[in-house]
Amino acid sequence: MKAKSSTADPIHFVISELQELLETGNAHAPFEKAVKDVPQKLLGVVPEGSAYSIWQLTEHIRITQWDILEFSRDPNHVSPNWPDEYWPKDPEPPNAHSWKTTLDQIAADKKAFIALLHKAGTEIYTPFPYGDGQSLFREALVLADHNSYHTAEIVLTRRVLGNWG
Repeated sequence: MKAKSSTADPIHFVISELQELLETGNAHAPFEKAVKDVPQKLLGVVPEGSAYSIWQLTEHIRITQWDILEFSRDPNHVSPNWPDEYWPKDPEPPNAHSWKTTLDQIAADKKAFIALLHKAGTEIYTPFPYGDGQSLFREALVLADHNSYHTAEIVLTRRVLGNWG
């Protein structure tokens, strides 16, 4: 088990816990494990009874995480239209490079969000001067919750397709 920050410095402890949650999933499979070594031929398959393919779920995570990151650092950010611009319509990636590009962007945006947490320090609790009272702390929780939910869907989809465990 990873050593925890000292509770003598509560804000660093909280930020450390948020970082660990975003990076490892804690009690859930981490995103990186859920998408590791998915065969290209399975990315666009929508199993019977499911609404989305692995590609659509992963691309939705990318879009939503990017939106949360940009909202958290740019008061002029305009979010995509819900739900149409948060979900790719095509179940398959547009080309062979799209999968890697999406995974790389998810990793980069997660790293940038974690950097925002560290930079903010005690200000993570302060509501943004824009929005409806959201704070960086709240956005970190929303991001972790959202990503873990859809990561679980990716794991389940892989199980249904016979490609997990």
